Amino acid sequence: EVYYNNLPENVNSNDLVSIAQSLVGSRYVAGGTTPAGFDCSGFVQYVYSQVGVSVSRSSSTQAYDGVGVSYQDAQPGDILSWGHGGVVTHSALYVGNGMMVHATNPSQGVVASSVAGWESGSIDNLMAVRRVQ
Repeated sequence: EVYYNNLPENVNSNDLVSIAQSLVGSRYVAGGTTPAGFDCSGFVQYVYSQVGVSVSRSSSTQAYDGVGVSYQDAQPGDILSWGHGGVVTHSALYVGNGMMVHATNPSQGVVASSVAGWESGSIDNLMAVRRVQ
């Protein structure tokens, strides 16, 4: 079992993944930060809060939380920051095996997606991978 050095000793990345996956199917609500409805950065912030870790509130600031790692080195629990034209517009939680969980839009809500599929089917590109400290 791999433990993050940056999470409390009693928390591991599997906890973050389990929480994120348990929220698949939740509603999307602009500005939402609870299971009653999430936006993308509110979802990421909420999942981390459930293990006692604070991250910032917006996608543009989550792109600078923690430390940057390459996508090739991404581990479950890392924040994926998406955008285009140099502007971060979306946050997701990497859950391993090329998959992420994120709050997408009002018609889909919180879903599990393929990272490659999201990148090929969207105007957004993966801009940063952040490991929260």
